[in-house]
Amino acid sequence: MSFLPIWIVDVVGSILMIVFSLLCIRLTLLLKRRDPENVVWTYLLWVCYGLTCFAVSRSAGHLLKQLLHMKGFEDIWLTVQPYSGAINTLMFVVVAAITLFFQRTWTIYQGIVRDQNALHKTHHELLYLNRNLEELVQERTQELTVSEKKYRRIFEASRDMILVTGTDGKILDLNPAGREMLKCCQRETDILNRYFASFFSDDTQWKRLLNEIESMGFVMSVEADLKRLDGAIMKSLISAGLSRGAIPGEDTIHFLVKDIEQRRLMEQQMAQADKLASIGELSSGIAHEINNPLGIILGYTQLLRRNESPNTERHNDLVTIEKHVRSCKTIVEDLLNFARSSPPKKEFTDLHAIIDDVIAFIHQHAGADHVEIIRDYSPDIPPALVDKEKIRQVLINLIMNARYAVGEQGNITLATGLDVQGDHIVLTVSDTGHGIDPDDISRIFDPFFTTKPTGEGTGLGLSVSYGIIKNHGGEIAVDSTPEKGTVFRVLLPVVSENHRISE
Repeated sequence: MSFLPIWIVDVVGSILMIVFSLLCIRLTLLLKRRDPENVVWTYLLWVCYGLTCFAVSRSAGHLLKQLLHMKGFEDIWLTVQPYSGAINTLMFVVVAAITLFFQRTWTIYQGIVRDQNALHKTHHELLYLNRNLEELVQERTQELTVSEKKYRRIFEASRDMILVTGTDGKILDLNPAGREMLKCCQRETDILNRYFASFFSDDTQWKRLLNEIESMGFVMSVEADLKRLDGAIMKSLISAGLSRGAIPGEDTIHFLVKDIEQRRLMEQQMAQADKLASIGELSSGIAHEINNPLGIILGYTQLLRRNESPNTERHNDLVTIEKHVRSCKTIVEDLLNFARSSPPKKEFTDLHAIIDDVIAFIHQHAGADHVEIIRDYSPDIPPALVDKEKIRQVLINLIMNARYAVGEQGNITLATGLDVQGDHIVLTVSDTGHGIDPDDISRIFDPFFTTKPTGEGTGLGLSVSYGIIKNHGGEIAVDSTPEKGTVFRVLLPVVSENHRISE
């Protein structure tokens, strides 16, 4: 009976070892399921398997030993005991082998974990860069869109021609101002199939321009004559630059074309004004120097003529002298009028009343009965702020020139109206006379230029008229067709009476 507690402890302990080993296996399996990639749980699971086998082997050996002792089969135990010990030893070897193998496995696992962490880090960095790249691409895309819109606004709104061509001159893009300047009213696709060279009136200008662009990469402010689709010639100023790679796989040429007709007209007007000013200063001095001797000659001629009998040769010679002296004095008076630059005395005046007065004067003093004068008045024009006497002088000059142009029979038409914008009164004097030669048009307002025979015109009437209209802030222009007639067009600014009062 003294060995009973030891037997009980041995048997119960063996059973508990088996139970605890199985519980360890169960717990380890739960941990491994939660984190199957963790190699520690794999190691513990295999250790638990080894320990469980050891516990089962040892507990079975102890239970068998106690059972055989109770039955009196000690000799059988002695036979089985070595096998039980061998199994226990084998289980210890297995556990040791698992532990040794785990050291190598653990090293590999740590390397895998490091690589995995590095991959995770790289993955997060790639995600971050990808998100930033998308934002960067979106930002750059927005900037490009804004830049493109700005370019298109400039391209569409420019009043100068902006033209893009290939290096062969084929039109790739043309802004609305360009289509308007070239009078291209067709569809845009039709324009894009044309070559810019076809708009040059002189092929050599295009070839020279293209050679300079190819050799230097650009040209600056080259004058050229462009031919519109309606056949008209346009004086233009061309700048261009060669752009490489603007369109993938293709070089392009960007042209900026300015219409310089208006500029040339302003330059001509400035030159005309300078010419008039210089001649005016010269004329003033000459007129005063000539006027005094002419007065003396005229006076003595009249005194001598009183003492001569009419119809004598001497009397006729004196009459001829007096006639030519008076002609010279008329020229001198015109010179003085031309030289005077006194500011006009402006007041609101009915232009129609001035025209009617001038027509009546022409009929009474200029022998215009054979000429039909037609009035074409617009009821819409307001009173004009002008110097009545100076405008009267302009009208007399224009109508007298028209009367001379129509000769023995013809029509003169005086018309009034407003321009398209409504800010200028338009006064036209047109005739059905012989017209003006195209070579003389550019000189028509020059001082002392006249198409009349010697002695019939001083060449100062239109120059004086030009200066008067300019002093009124207006414009005067002429359009003439030989053998068909001439039209003089006078533009005077519209000024409201309220504006005049406020000034």
